[in-house]
Amino acid sequence: MTTPGPLAEAYLEQSPAFHWIADRTPVFVAVYGDPTPLFHLPAAQLRGRPLVEALSPPIARTWMERIARAFTGETLLLSESAGSLRWHITVFPIRMQGEIAYVGALARETSAWGSAEQELRRTVLGAMKAQEFERNQISRFLHDAVGQNLTAMGLQLDLMRMDLETIAPQICARIAEMQEVLEVVMEETRDYTYTLNPSDVERAGLRSALDRMVGRLRERFVGNVRLNVDPSLKIEKKFATALFHIAKEAVENAVQHSSCSQIEIAVKSTRAGLFLEVRDNGCGFDSSDILGGRRGLGLLSMEHYAAEAGLELSVVSNRGAGTLVRATTNGHF
Repeated sequence: MTTPGPLAEAYLEQSPAFHWIADRTPVFVAVYGDPTPLFHLPAAQLRGRPLVEALSPPIARTWMERIARAFTGETLLLSESAGSLRWHITVFPIRMQGEIAYVGALARETSAWGSAEQELRRTVLGAMKAQEFERNQISRFLHDAVGQNLTAMGLQLDLMRMDLETIAPQICARIAEMQEVLEVVMEETRDYTYTLNPSDVERAGLRSALDRMVGRLRERFVGNVRLNVDPSLKIEKKFATALFHIAKEAVENAVQHSSCSQIEIAVKSTRAGLFLEVRDNGCGFDSSDILGGRRGLGLLSMEHYAAEAGLELSVVSNRGAGTLVRATTNGHF
């Protein structure tokens, strides 16, 4: 591996973030900055050592799995706590002569971020939460007031039709027509209520909510949509809700920005834990855009939901080769 020059070495050592590089073994090929908050060892005790020797078994297993995924081309966006501090970590493939030769990572403690960026993130996420609250209020009004009144009106029309059935059949026919119109209005109200607040995740589970989301997606997306959810999975509420929101944002990004013709959504379990994958065959984007901090609202939302539920979020994309969004529970679901 090429050794950085003196200026690059000084930059890496003095950066407020810490950086490291691993090979396929995996061995810590290079470590810069202070990794102690996350790895509990200084850089000098990590350099040149295999992960399985340098780290405790649970930490080593986690990082070996992440490195293996990065060697397949994924860029992982992680958020971890260390004591009272929170770290944002990016794990990414390093290509040399077109091949993935190493995996790099950089970890940044959140308080080291610029105050302007922090304030922008707080403003955006605050606006999202306020919008979600307003949606819930409108949804509750439509369900409790409008929906119930429409149902009561339908019952009254039923009673009226039965009273007039023998003496005014023509009027009964008109009442039946009114009931058909009312049924359409009630169905549209139910659909709009769901759009505002997809609480099926809490009531009926993740699979039901995804089924309904895909059904609505097929009404406006001309491409092919595939959904594969293990029916035996029982998922904790906080994970199910976060996974649904991540899936929804990933699908919307694919539909609006990727020009794709196929979207695949999968929820499965492995020994490592539960995972959600949303894959499209669209135009993709350059993963360096993520590393450079150019995150759209969709990705910011996914990061927010993943961090709240303690999920690992990874995004891998290449121009012309589609995008894969993956969220995992790290063995707990």
